[in-house]
Amino acid sequence: MAASEYNIGMANYWLVKSEPSCFSIDELAQVESTHWDGVRNYQARNFMRDGMKLGDKVLYYHSNCDPPGVVGVAEVSREAYPDFTAWDPTNDHFDPKSTPDNPIWMMMDIKFVAKFPREVSLPELKQAEGLEGLVVIQKGSRLSVQPVSEAHFALICQMGGL
Repeated sequence: MAASEYNIGMANYWLVKSEPSCFSIDELAQVESTHWDGVRNYQARNFMRDGMKLGDKVLYYHSNCDPPGVVGVAEVSREAYPDFTAWDPTNDHFDPKSTPDNPIWMMMDIKFVAKFPREVSLPELKQAEGLEGLVVIQKGSRLSVQPVSEAHFALICQMGGL
């Protein structure tokens, strides 16, 4: 689904991935709010730039761990703006093609809402009835920012104990 297919002015739902060794849900809870930088995929960037709006709810997903899964909920606290980490040659996400005058990459801010009482693992997501079409369970899905339906969001929150 393209970001442009989302309803302007209505809440949308998202899933963002972070490696817990890089920035975990517990770290987000400690800082309350942070910028979500380093996205270097055009489709994920477009979702942030064109679809994510202030107040949208976000499933927080721990990736590259055993097992990966959804661990909590965040909220968009600032809409997309240029990702300044792309301009820093010492940053892991540096991109020499992106400049302050021509920013290619975007970031947004998220704030902590809640940590699930229990993680909802990827194997559980794949087996759960009612999650058909969820992007994160599709084979080959690697997007770090992806849309989630309201029904999927509600079911995953219930599975996590919220």
